Amino acid sequence: MLANPVLLRMALLLVCAVFAFGFGLIAIRRLRKNLIEEPESLAHAPMATEGLPVHAYHAVIQELKQQKHELAAQQVSERRKAKASDTLSSAVLANLSSGVLFFNTSGLLRQANAAARKILGFASPVGLSVADVFRTATLRPTGAVNMSSVEQALAPAMSGTTAARGLLFNYVTRDGESKVLEVTASPVMAEDASLMGTTLVLNDKTDLERIRHDQRVRQEMSAELAQELRNSLAKIAGSAQQLAHSRDAELARQLADSIAAEAAQLDRTIGSFLGGTAHLTASESGGTGPIAQATAGGS
Repeated sequence: MLANPVLLRMALLLVCAVFAFGFGLIAIRRLRKNLIEEPESLAHAPMATEGLPVHAYHAVIQELKQQKHELAAQQVSERRKAKASDTLSSAVLANLSSGVLFFNTSGLLRQANAAARKILGFASPVGLSVADVFRTATLRPTGAVNMSSVEQALAPAMSGTTAARGLLFNYVTRDGESKVLEVTASPVMAEDASLMGTTLVLNDKTDLERIRHDQRVRQEMSAELAQELRNSLAKIAGSAQQLAHSRDAELARQLADSIAAEAAQLDRTIGSFLGGTAHLTASESGGTGPIAQATAGGS
């Protein structure tokens, strides 16, 4: 049998088959063991974001909700602070005696306090341009400012270049009232140095200019009165000297008449001056002050 080659081949094949079967069985067991150990290791190992378990998702969602609530509370607080700041600013602007105007970068009026509306004679000037607001205004030349128009004087501030101070406008309201306005224009810059708009502060200088005008008139009248008094007194003194040394009765009479005429002229001059002073004082105080009454009575 051992010498039979066929039987040897069959025995060799049988041995190979048994060996292959055992090797395959061992390989299958090892593979099964690896498949069982891999999920356990994945369960204990930290997982990536896309493989988070359910409880991790809930934790992330809760944290996001908490952040959302905190952000909403912060936004509410910021809105309250902004509203309180706007209320305070509005209260301050409403109680200012100076007019305050705010123009945006397009040159349109966005805000005007009560004093500004009263000074300009507008019920609601919001939405008007600079040219429309100051349509009846003319620029008064001063030592610091020498420009031809209101728009030209306000141009540096409106463009954000520099502030314009000490501007004087002759302004006529819709009711025909003439006013003198002092204007200060200042650009409003944001934190990033960009232009937000321009603020104009208006002060009504009409009464002050009227007082200055009356003072100039008084000074002119006083100068004229002083000159006339000096001339009259000189004539009276000359006539009196001639009268003291004269022996001629006719000449003495002429000199006396001349002195009387100069005295009458002097009285008229003083009366005219007192009348003009009384008129100026009455125009300032409405004609009811004791100075005006006393001056008018003396005239």
